[in-house]
Amino acid sequence: MNISLPLHSIFHSEYRALVVGSSGAIGKAFADALKGDPKCKHVQTLSRKSHQGFDLLNEKSLESFAENCRDSGPYQIIIDATGVLKIDGFGPEKSLSALKHDVLVKNFEINTIGPILMLKYLAPLLAGGPSIYAKLSARVGSISDNKKGGWYGYRAAKAGLNMLLQTAGLELQRRNPNLHIVALQPGTVKSSLSSPFIDSVPGVLEPEESVAGMLNALKNLTPKAGAHFIDYKGQIIEW
Repeated sequence: MNISLPLHSIFHSEYRALVVGSSGAIGKAFADALKGDPKCKHVQTLSRKSHQGFDLLNEKSLESFAENCRDSGPYQIIIDATGVLKIDGFGPEKSLSALKHDVLVKNFEINTIGPILMLKYLAPLLAGGPSIYAKLSARVGSISDNKKGGWYGYRAAKAGLNMLLQTAGLELQRRNPNLHIVALQPGTVKSSLSSPFIDSVPGVLEPEESVAGMLNALKNLTPKAGAHFIDYKGQIIEW
């Protein structure tokens, strides 16, 4: 599918970008789209495939690889497209009886703790002035939107991530009021991560379609205290 990119760059002037998790379907689509923007002077990518030893479960590796990215910055936009649905062979739980301690812990380690530590080490690489730090989240992380139940660990991990992004946004904006921290819901996207769960889901998106929507949403952000929680159409999701 050939999806058109946003008609206008997300920034008015030249900028530099960093995409974490660039080996995944959405991360790769982000990197490709940003490379296609004439105003983007450099796209630095970071993933387990491109950087051996990169590990969300290892804080030292996050610190080390953030330092490796410093020379290519500062960055006006950083995208964190990391995350997992299936852990150690277990998919999202449908009932209380399916919960396993180790799987719940690892869900938080990968989908909550790793990403906020990633932000800890990447925040100093953000440029002053207009800038964006966007982390892929999920609509199921919205407590107010939870009408169906299930998916215990993934829901809770994403809700925790959203709280941490909101808290970090309030802190980082004291130093740079022009910074946007964003929890992004990409829609249901065709990928190896989602393939076991989307057979009956309507409106599945190609990665390029989702990313084009998210870039348009980022381009149209308005000032806000703390973090934004929006979907790929730019619509606000309630926490």
